[in-house]
Amino acid sequence: MASATATPTTRLRAWLLDGLTDRPKHHAGEDGPQATGTDPEGRPWWRVMCLTGLDYFSTLGYQPGIAALAAGLLSPLATIVLVVLTLFGALPVYRRVAEESPHGEGSIAMLERLLSFWKGKLFVLTLLGFAATDFLITITLSAADATAHLVENPHLTSVLSGHQMVITLIMIALLGAVFLKGFSEAIGVAVVLVIAYLSLNVVVIGNGLWQVLSEPHVIGDWTEALTAQHGNPVMMVAIALLVFPKLALGMSGFETGVAVMPHVQGDTGDTPAKPAGRIRDTKRMLTTAAVIMSVFLITSSFVTTLLIPADQFKPGGDANGRALAYLAHEHLGSAFGTVYDVSTILILWFAGSSAMAGLLNLMPRYLPRYGMAPHWARALRPMVIVFTLVAFLVTWIFDADVDAQGGAYATGVLVLFTSAGVAVTIAARRAGQRGWTIGFAVISVVLLYTTAVNVVERPDGVKIGACFIAGIMALSLLSRLARVFELRVTHVELDDMAERFVRDTANRTIRFIANDPGNRDKAEYRDKVEQIRTDNDIPAGDDVLFVEVTVLDPSEFESGLKVRGEVLHDRYRVLTLESSTVPNALAALLLHVRDSTGQRPHIYFEWTEGNPMANFLRFFLFGQGEVAPVTREVIREAEPDRARRPHVHAG
Repeated sequence: MASATATPTTRLRAWLLDGLTDRPKHHAGEDGPQATGTDPEGRPWWRVMCLTGLDYFSTLGYQPGIAALAAGLLSPLATIVLVVLTLFGALPVYRRVAEESPHGEGSIAMLERLLSFWKGKLFVLTLLGFAATDFLITITLSAADATAHLVENPHLTSVLSGHQMVITLIMIALLGAVFLKGFSEAIGVAVVLVIAYLSLNVVVIGNGLWQVLSEPHVIGDWTEALTAQHGNPVMMVAIALLVFPKLALGMSGFETGVAVMPHVQGDTGDTPAKPAGRIRDTKRMLTTAAVIMSVFLITSSFVTTLLIPADQFKPGGDANGRALAYLAHEHLGSAFGTVYDVSTILILWFAGSSAMAGLLNLMPRYLPRYGMAPHWARALRPMVIVFTLVAFLVTWIFDADVDAQGGAYATGVLVLFTSAGVAVTIAARRAGQRGWTIGFAVISVVLLYTTAVNVVERPDGVKIGACFIAGIMALSLLSRLARVFELRVTHVELDDMAERFVRDTANRTIRFIANDPGNRDKAEYRDKVEQIRTDNDIPAGDDVLFVEVTVLDPSEFESGLKVRGEVLHDRYRVLTLESSTVPNALAALLLHVRDSTGQRPHIYFEWTEGNPMANFLRFFLFGQGEVAPVTREVIREAEPDRARRPHVHAG
């Protein structure tokens, strides 16, 4: 009976953890298929552009309405300012990011390399909080806006009105189900949706431009209203410069574009270290997407501002959050408008897929490696479930309101843009490229200004970002504490001298002495041997090997272990190791020696002086402290069979 009831649980676990391996993944510079859905074969850049375009191009569903609300009659001018910043600011920055981090790590990996120890980890966790804000709000906001288009369709309003929350949650659940099933065909779906959606927008915007040009008084009325409201052109430009940060959602696709970069095919001669073809084609992808979107942004803001009454953009108005859909219904008929609504609903719903792909590529790249997420966080399906549940919570908090989520979305986007600007500025400076350094520095200042203005205007975005950061920090700390006794060494390599030491002692009892190196003079080793022999009754004729661990970066969780052998003072054989923690390194060495020799080695410690809790905190934060009992505990967790565990002695 127990076996029968356990079988479904076992199958469920196997299904959830499908693709999970014990090998740590997502180190910077690593390539190849991952649990995040990276495509080992790749796709042509223009097809991958459609995947990232799900997020980028779908903003046309709500961007013209947001621009009209934020800038009013100045919406086209403010949009032009936004496009200039896109083409001459964000685009050069992210082309450089693609060059510096071609495996989808983004600017976070570039900045991670600048900082070490805990300050680097905390900085990365902060940026991950804003990245989570960006991508998760992309999922929830797009689903909410898809719901708005569905509910406000004239044929469905009477049936679906009042059920926005339920419909949005269903859309998010369906998106999660797609990823649980598998995401291999998503790019093909994305190509169809993007081509159909952009084609329909060409019709709607083209019809709008034709109406504007065929009725010259429309432009005249607009310019007269602009002059009456804002005075001379210089004042209009000045106000547009001040207002354009509110339109920042129109720049949202770049971070996603870099995140899905591992799907780009590249050349047959590409290597993980130098994927030149992938970098080149990703730059093409980013540039093409930016140019296409810029044209659509300018023309859509122009026709919607001139053809839609201002009061229709306000909350409750028919054009609120769906300006182009309003034009489709008003000027091209209900049938075409419904087709346009269907296309918009599908692309907005599926826009969450590029954001989900970004989350699945980004989060497992850092958190498990820091020990700040459970081991299963490297598997795709459990993370899909986690992100879907968080999206449910965000949707419930915001009551599925598109306008309410705009501030949080823009904040996440702009913080990542600013960090990317800073990262490429530093990279250019280190490369000695003075012109690029100055150019990127100027772009970074503009992006910082845009971010600051957005934060002042919409502080709710920072609040939501802070909640994500606090949540990630808290869960990361708890996970690190829960995994503190794991065997965190990924592999052990012994040099020739170390191999010889172990091989020579394998015919006898293998005895190691753990030594905290001081001056490393002859007296240190002589006194240590005498003390250990006396405390543990080791026969005088038995060989001993000293083991010394140097802690490098204690904030690192997983790392390899390289063991070097040397003879000091013509008689003392010493194995030197470099690791992030002393106990985990010693445990890994003992288990490796056991497996390679077939013997259970012995290791001898002195008890650590001082308060046990203080020593544990030293171990947790700095990799040293309560060495003897922690080493034993790491071995106990790694080897469940007591009869096969190496011997740990403390005296």
